[in-house]
Amino acid sequence: MKKYILLVLPMIFFHQVSGDALEIEINNIAKPGILHLGVYDSKKVFESDRGDKPGPQPGIVAGIVKKVSKGVFKEEIEVPSGTYAIGLYIDANENEKMDTNFLGIPKEQFGFSNDAKGSFGPPSFESASFEVTQSKKIVINL
Repeated sequence: MKKYILLVLPMIFFHQVSGDALEIEINNIAKPGILHLGVYDSKKVFESDRGDKPGPQPGIVAGIVKKVSKGVFKEEIEVPSGTYAIGLYIDANENEKMDTNFLGIPKEQFGFSNDAKGSFGPPSFESASFEVTQSKKIVINL
């Protein structure tokens, strides 16, 4: 429990950034679990993230770590104007990492902004990126 609290507390500070409203909607959540969502402003961090280092880090400007149920999740966060990409996974077994099989293929649900797809890893930052200059809604289908 302490580990979870320590992980969530830094994420609370992400919500204190003043800027534009970013409404996030995630559809088709198949199993309950812990949502790990990052809003990236760094191509390098986005394309190298494998879901094994949860929590804040340089290159991630906002995030959500929250227990979710099956179905749809919606939340609004504030981000400064800029270019971003979102990556997320649902940690169904709550072990604080994205589980993969022996080939490295994720065993837990994941998704990216623009419903971008990657080959043998995450998609490119360019294919998942979007501009925020005012309030914006992003829908991600898992």
